Amino acid sequence: MKAVARRLWPAIGSLWRTSTYLRWVYLLLGSALVLAFILVDSALGAVIADLGLPKVATGILWVLLGLVPPVVLGLLPAVREVEGIAVESLLAVRFDERPLGPARTWPQRRRTVAWFCLHLVAGGVVGIISTIVFGVGAIWLAAPFRSAGSRDIVPGLSYDIRGNWTDLWMPAATIGGLAGLFLLSASVGALLAYLAPRVLGPTAAERIELLEQQTATLAERNRLARELHDSVGHALSLVTIQAAAARRVLSSDPDFAETALAAMETSARAALADLDHVLGLLRDDRRPGSRTTPQATLGGLDRLVEATRAGGITIEVERSGDLDQLPAAVSREAYRIVQEGLTNAIRHAGRPAGELAVDLSIRLDTSGLRLAVTNPVSNPLSGKSDQSGGGRGLAGIRERVAVLRGTVDAGPVAEDDGQAWRLAVRLPVSMTTKG
Repeated sequence: MKAVARRLWPAIGSLWRTSTYLRWVYLLLGSALVLAFILVDSALGAVIADLGLPKVATGILWVLLGLVPPVVLGLLPAVREVEGIAVESLLAVRFDERPLGPARTWPQRRRTVAWFCLHLVAGGVVGIISTIVFGVGAIWLAAPFRSAGSRDIVPGLSYDIRGNWTDLWMPAATIGGLAGLFLLSASVGALLAYLAPRVLGPTAAERIELLEQQTATLAERNRLARELHDSVGHALSLVTIQAAAARRVLSSDPDFAETALAAMETSARAALADLDHVLGLLRDDRRPGSRTTPQATLGGLDRLVEATRAGGITIEVERSGDLDQLPAAVSREAYRIVQEGLTNAIRHAGRPAGELAVDLSIRLDTSGLRLAVTNPVSNPLSGKSDQSGGGRGLAGIRERVAVLRGTVDAGPVAEDDGQAWRLAVRLPVSMTTKG
């Protein structure tokens, strides 16, 4: 007995769960659809009966009446979306694709038709049982309160009321019938909840496609985060150092202070334009009249250098090769690498802007594109982790270079006048030359 009780108790316990009754409601939705199809088929069946067709033809038409409407309705793209909402809400199923969208491909439509028909069959069976249990149960619950005698449930089916305690079997049977109905609904609903992700949800190929889309989205967001870090971070570093330089010489050299303030304005406007561009991409803004700012390339290197020099920093630039030969994508990444290298030099040099000298080298030849940013540092280890930036600067550079299959070398080097920090990047020829 104890073993039987242990097996029955989980089933009985499901009667106290909200999910049991939600599953029953889901199945009743299917039975309501079955009733609607029956009403339509009955009207059309009367028309077929009046045609006087042979029995075989009439039988074929009746079969078509029973199968075609559910199949046609199930092929509608929106049915997958509606069924998905009902399954998530009433069967507590979570799909990989959320929310479940309309059926866009024929395989999805075929699976939606299969699920829709399964919903109709299961709902129809539970609906019939529910009608019997609630119909007969309402009569039997009232039996002990009625006078003795024979009563008809339907013509040809009757029951006897004895007018004593033996009539209590009818209310007890009604309660047992309700419990059995809801247990059946819970079991069928659990089976449908198991099948729903496999029938309505994406296939293995669709899951791979969905993962690829999510990966592409994450990669794009990571790229945009790097853009924000490099452009806005560089602009804020320049604004900080230019403001400090302007404050120091405001009374002694007003012309330089005015130049620094103008450079601050230019840097802030450029950062705002970059921020607006990135936010536009995040919003996927495609409204008429919307525009996005073109990305900076090595063609804007002179403006970058002059804006940095406006803060009192000395920058020596050495370049060779025709940088116009670079593909636009590579030129953009190279510009951001140089920008981040200058930003790190400003942040981690450990000395005032007027005492900071940076060497910038850009060379393009048959061996590839080589970038180098060298600056003196007070502590050679200060630039290793990109402390104030949380370590994202050099990490972002490595990510950019990895995409282009290049190499990065960053670390302290010995100079004639002391220790320096050097960032060296090499991009292979095959990734940087046209043709």
